[in-house]
Amino acid sequence: MNVVLDTNILVSAFWSPNGKAAYVLKQIIDGKINLCCDCRILSEYREVLFRPKFQFDLWQINSLLELFEKDGIFVVPEPLPDIFFADESDRIFFEVAKFCNATLVTGNLKHFPQDNSIMSLTDYFFSIYQTL
Repeated sequence: MNVVLDTNILVSAFWSPNGKAAYVLKQIIDGKINLCCDCRILSEYREVLFRPKFQFDLWQINSLLELFEKDGIFVVPEPLPDIFFADESDRIFFEVAKFCNATLVTGNLKHFPQDNSIMSLTDYFFSIYQTL
């Protein structure tokens, strides 16, 4: 099972270590779900998670990103220029998800086009909770 996580899911996992986002992240860490990413997504994760306002533990962020680099499915996706995004920074997640035939999990469905491969955190949580 392949997944692409919008950055807000990682922020939620760090904020709420017993929440739905943390559960999804644990499935990736445990190797039950494959994280798909590219260099743009890893850069976005790094930039956001290291923001001083969050005050996340640096060693935890570094450990997680190293795991993603080592065990994730790292791709160079095809550009999808004909799809409109209100926020162009969200395009990278959609392009990787489409390239990997993965589910894109986000806390902001309204930022993405209507597509069956995009799910809210709650919907994805319940779908994997029932199958794992």
